[in-house]
Amino acid sequence: MKILVPVKRVVDAYVKVRVRSDGSGVETNNIKMSMNPFDEIAVEEAVRLKEAGTASEVIAVTIGGSQAQEQLRTALAMGADRAMLVEADEGLQPLAVAKTLNAVCDQESPDMVIMGKQAIDDDANQTGQMLAALRGWAQGTFISALEVGEGEATITREIDGGLEKLKLPLPAIVTVDLRLNEPRYPKLPNIMKAKKKPIEQTTTADLGVETSTGLTQVRVEEPPARKGGVKVDSVAELVDKLKNEAKVI
Repeated sequence: MKILVPVKRVVDAYVKVRVRSDGSGVETNNIKMSMNPFDEIAVEEAVRLKEAGTASEVIAVTIGGSQAQEQLRTALAMGADRAMLVEADEGLQPLAVAKTLNAVCDQESPDMVIMGKQAIDDDANQTGQMLAALRGWAQGTFISALEVGEGEATITREIDGGLEKLKLPLPAIVTVDLRLNEPRYPKLPNIMKAKKKPIEQTTTADLGVETSTGLTQVRVEEPPARKGGVKVDSVAELVDKLKNEAKVI
Protein backbone atom coordinates (compact mmCIF):
# COMPACT_ATOMS: atom_id res chain seq x y z
CA MET A 1 0.00 0.00 0.00
CA LYS A 2 1.44 3.34 -1.07
CA ILE A 3 0.52 6.53 0.81
CA LEU A 4 1.01 10.07 -0.52
CA VAL A 5 1.26 12.88 2.02
CA PRO A 6 1.16 16.51 0.79
CA VAL A 7 2.94 18.97 3.10
CA LYS A 8 3.10 22.75 3.05
CA ARG A 9 5.69 25.30 4.19
CA VAL A 10 4.06 27.92 6.41
CA VAL A 11 5.05 30.53 8.98
CA ASP A 12 5.73 28.69 12.23
CA ALA A 13 2.64 28.41 14.40
CA TYR A 14 4.40 30.11 17.34
CA VAL A 15 5.51 33.17 15.35
CA LYS A 16 3.44 36.35 15.46
CA VAL A 17 2.27 36.97 11.90
CA ARG A 18 2.93 40.45 10.48
CA VAL A 19 1.47 41.97 7.34
CA ARG A 20 3.87 43.60 4.89
CA SER A 21 3.83 47.39 4.87
CA ASP A 22 2.49 47.47 1.31
CA GLY A 23 -0.34 45.05 2.12
CA SER A 24 0.82 42.56 -0.52
CA GLY A 25 0.88 39.64 1.90
CA VAL A 26 2.36 38.26 5.09
CA GLU A 27 5.98 39.00 5.96
CA THR A 28 8.15 35.89 5.50
CA ASN A 29 11.67 37.37 5.29
CA ASN A 30 13.82 36.29 8.26
CA ILE A 31 10.80 34.49 9.72
CA LYS A 32 10.91 30.94 11.04
CA MET A 33 9.09 28.60 8.67
CA SER A 34 7.82 25.12 9.50
CA MET A 35 5.66 22.32 8.20
CA ASN A 36 1.95 23.01 8.49
CA PRO A 37 0.90 21.43 11.85
CA PHE A 38 -1.99 19.47 10.31
CA ASP A 39 0.41 18.07 7.70
CA GLU A 40 2.74 16.91 10.48
CA ILE A 41 -0.17 14.88 11.86
CA ALA A 42 -0.75 13.42 8.39
CA VAL A 43 2.91 12.40 8.06
CA GLU A 44 2.83 10.84 11.52
CA GLU A 45 -0.28 8.81 10.68
CA ALA A 46 1.22 7.57 7.41
CA VAL A 47 4.45 6.55 9.15
CA ARG A 48 2.49 4.72 11.86
CA LEU A 49 0.64 2.77 9.17
CA LYS A 50 3.98 1.81 7.66
CA GLU A 51 5.39 0.77 11.04
CA ALA A 52 2.29 -1.38 11.59
CA GLY A 53 2.93 -3.15 8.29
CA THR A 54 -0.20 -1.73 6.66
CA ALA A 55 1.65 0.60 4.30
CA SER A 56 4.72 -0.27 2.26
CA GLU A 57 5.80 3.22 1.16
CA VAL A 58 5.20 6.79 2.31
CA ILE A 59 5.86 9.63 -0.13
CA ALA A 60 5.92 13.27 1.00
CA VAL A 61 5.25 15.92 -1.64
CA THR A 62 5.24 19.69 -1.51
CA ILE A 63 4.53 22.42 -4.03
CA GLY A 64 6.49 25.66 -3.93
CA GLY A 65 9.99 27.06 -4.00
CA SER A 66 13.30 25.34 -3.30
CA GLN A 67 13.14 26.45 0.36
CA ALA A 68 10.34 23.90 0.90
CA GLN A 69 12.97 21.14 0.77
CA GLU A 70 13.48 21.89 4.47
CA GLN A 71 9.96 20.67 5.25
CA LEU A 72 10.40 17.63 3.02
CA ARG A 73 13.52 16.67 4.96
CA THR A 74 11.52 16.99 8.17
CA ALA A 75 9.04 14.48 6.71
CA LEU A 76 11.93 12.18 5.75
CA ALA A 77 13.34 12.44 9.27
CA MET A 78 9.93 11.48 10.66
CA GLY A 79 9.95 8.32 8.58
CA ALA A 80 8.79 9.07 5.03
CA ASP A 81 10.53 6.93 2.41
CA ARG A 82 10.66 9.42 -0.46
CA ALA A 83 10.18 13.13 -1.00
CA MET A 84 9.12 15.10 -4.04
CA LEU A 85 9.29 18.84 -4.68
CA VAL A 86 7.04 20.29 -7.38
CA GLU A 87 8.51 23.70 -8.13
CA ALA A 88 5.88 26.38 -8.60
CA ASP A 89 5.11 29.98 -7.78
CA GLU A 90 4.37 30.73 -4.14
CA GLY A 91 0.79 31.34 -3.09
CA LEU A 92 -1.01 28.91 -5.41
CA GLN A 93 -4.77 28.79 -4.92
CA PRO A 94 -6.31 25.52 -3.61
CA LEU A 95 -7.64 24.49 -7.02
CA ALA A 96 -4.16 24.81 -8.57
CA VAL A 97 -2.70 22.78 -5.70
CA ALA A 98 -5.39 20.11 -6.14
CA LYS A 99 -4.70 19.91 -9.88
CA THR A 100 -0.99 19.52 -9.22
CA LEU A 101 -1.56 16.80 -6.64
CA ASN A 102 -3.90 15.07 -9.07
CA ALA A 103 -1.07 14.96 -11.62
CA VAL A 104 1.29 13.58 -8.96
CA CYS A 105 -1.29 10.89 -8.16
CA ASP A 106 -1.44 9.98 -11.84
CA GLN A 107 2.32 9.50 -11.73
CA GLU A 108 2.62 7.70 -8.37
CA SER A 109 -0.70 5.79 -8.20
CA PRO A 110 -1.06 5.91 -4.40
CA ASP A 111 -3.67 3.83 -2.58
CA MET A 112 -4.38 6.63 -0.14
CA VAL A 113 -3.71 10.35 0.22
CA ILE A 114 -3.46 11.55 3.81
CA MET A 115 -3.30 15.34 4.21
CA GLY A 116 -3.97 18.10 6.69
CA LYS A 117 -7.53 19.39 6.76
CA GLN A 118 -6.25 22.93 6.13
CA ALA A 119 -3.13 25.07 6.13
CA ILE A 120 -2.77 27.57 8.95
CA ASP A 121 -1.75 30.39 6.59
CA ASP A 122 -4.86 30.66 4.40
CA ASP A 123 -7.26 28.36 6.33
CA ALA A 124 -8.90 27.51 2.99
CA ASN A 125 -9.86 23.90 3.84
CA GLN A 126 -10.50 23.13 0.17
CA THR A 127 -7.61 21.19 -1.37
CA GLY A 128 -8.50 17.73 -0.07
CA GLN A 129 -12.10 17.99 -1.19
CA MET A 130 -11.11 19.35 -4.61
CA LEU A 131 -8.56 16.58 -5.10
CA ALA A 132 -11.17 13.94 -4.24
CA ALA A 133 -13.53 15.47 -6.81
CA LEU A 134 -10.85 15.56 -9.50
CA ARG A 135 -9.95 11.91 -8.95
CA GLY A 136 -13.45 10.64 -8.26
CA TRP A 137 -12.23 9.00 -5.03
CA ALA A 138 -14.00 8.57 -1.72
CA GLN A 139 -13.10 11.17 0.87
CA GLY A 140 -13.18 11.48 4.64
CA THR A 141 -12.64 14.93 6.12
CA PHE A 142 -11.57 16.13 9.59
CA ILE A 143 -10.84 12.60 10.74
CA SER A 144 -9.91 11.85 14.36
CA ALA A 145 -9.37 8.08 13.91
CA LEU A 146 -8.29 5.88 11.00
CA GLU A 147 -8.27 2.12 10.52
CA VAL A 148 -7.16 0.58 7.23
CA GLY A 149 -8.36 -2.87 6.22
CA GLU A 150 -8.45 -4.96 3.06
CA GLY A 151 -9.59 -2.63 0.30
CA GLU A 152 -11.24 -0.15 2.66
CA ALA A 153 -10.60 2.40 5.38
CA THR A 154 -12.76 3.12 8.41
CA ILE A 155 -12.64 6.71 9.61
CA THR A 156 -14.12 8.58 12.53
CA ARG A 157 -14.92 12.27 12.21
CA GLU A 158 -16.39 14.82 14.56
CA ILE A 159 -19.73 16.37 13.67
CA ASP A 160 -22.06 18.71 15.53
CA GLY A 161 -24.04 15.80 16.94
CA GLY A 162 -21.03 13.77 18.12
CA LEU A 163 -18.90 11.27 16.19
CA GLU A 164 -19.57 9.85 12.73
CA LYS A 165 -17.95 6.60 11.55
CA LEU A 166 -17.67 5.90 7.82
CA LYS A 167 -16.19 3.19 5.61
CA LEU A 168 -14.38 4.35 2.49
CA PRO A 169 -13.36 2.13 -0.44
CA LEU A 170 -9.72 2.48 -1.42
CA PRO A 171 -8.19 4.42 -3.03
CA ALA A 172 -9.38 7.32 -0.89
CA ILE A 173 -8.42 10.75 0.38
CA VAL A 174 -8.58 11.68 4.05
CA THR A 175 -7.92 15.03 5.72
CA VAL A 176 -6.79 14.92 9.33
CA ASP A 177 -7.76 16.84 12.44
CA LEU A 178 -5.74 17.61 15.57
CA ARG A 179 -7.10 14.73 17.64
CA LEU A 180 -5.82 11.99 15.30
CA ASN A 181 -2.35 11.70 16.87
CA GLU A 182 0.62 13.52 18.35
CA PRO A 183 3.48 13.91 15.83
CA ARG A 184 6.87 12.61 16.90
CA TYR A 185 9.99 14.72 17.22
CA PRO A 186 12.55 13.46 14.68
CA LYS A 187 15.65 11.99 16.32
CA LEU A 188 19.04 13.52 15.53
CA PRO A 189 20.37 10.46 13.64
CA ASN A 190 17.24 10.49 11.46
CA ILE A 191 17.65 14.22 10.83
CA MET A 192 21.25 13.67 9.71
CA LYS A 193 20.21 10.79 7.44
CA ALA A 194 17.39 12.89 5.95
CA LYS A 195 19.89 15.59 4.94
CA LYS A 196 21.62 13.10 2.64
CA LYS A 197 18.52 11.61 1.05
CA PRO A 198 17.72 12.71 -2.53
CA ILE A 199 14.63 14.78 -3.21
CA GLU A 200 12.88 14.23 -6.52
CA GLN A 201 12.20 17.51 -8.30
CA THR A 202 9.77 18.41 -11.03
CA THR A 203 7.66 21.40 -12.04
CA THR A 204 4.00 22.08 -12.67
CA ALA A 205 4.90 22.58 -16.33
CA ASP A 206 6.53 19.13 -16.47
CA LEU A 207 3.35 17.68 -14.97
CA GLY A 208 1.24 19.51 -17.55
CA VAL A 209 -0.70 21.49 -14.94
CA GLU A 210 -2.19 24.92 -15.61
CA THR A 211 -1.99 26.73 -12.25
CA SER A 212 -3.89 29.92 -13.07
CA THR A 213 -7.30 29.93 -11.40
CA GLY A 214 -8.61 33.42 -12.15
CA LEU A 215 -8.29 34.57 -8.53
CA THR A 216 -6.07 37.48 -7.54
CA GLN A 217 -5.17 38.50 -4.01
CA VAL A 218 -5.87 42.20 -3.85
CA ARG A 219 -4.70 43.16 -0.38
CA VAL A 220 -3.94 41.72 3.06
CA GLU A 221 -4.80 43.72 6.17
CA GLU A 222 -4.48 43.09 9.87
CA PRO A 223 -7.75 42.84 11.79
CA PRO A 224 -8.75 46.02 13.66
CA ALA A 225 -7.44 46.28 17.20
CA ARG A 226 -9.95 45.28 19.84
CA LYS A 227 -11.26 48.09 22.00
CA GLY A 228 -11.10 47.89 25.75
CA GLY A 229 -14.15 46.85 27.73
CA VAL A 230 -16.20 49.10 29.99
CA LYS A 231 -17.86 48.53 33.32
CA VAL A 232 -21.52 49.34 33.88
CA ASP A 233 -23.29 50.05 37.12
CA SER A 234 -26.60 48.37 36.38
CA VAL A 235 -28.43 45.95 34.14
CA ALA A 236 -30.42 48.85 32.71
CA GLU A 237 -27.21 50.60 31.65
CA LEU A 238 -25.92 47.35 30.11
CA VAL A 239 -29.10 46.89 28.09
CA ASP A 240 -28.96 50.52 26.98
CA LYS A 241 -25.38 50.17 25.71
CA LEU A 242 -26.11 46.88 23.95
CA LYS A 243 -29.10 48.46 22.26
CA ASN A 244 -27.89 51.97 21.40
CA GLU A 245 -24.08 51.65 21.16
CA ALA A 246 -23.32 48.04 20.17
CA LYS A 247 -26.68 47.72 18.40
CA VAL A 248 -26.81 43.96 18.99
CA ILE A 249 -30.29 43.88 20.46
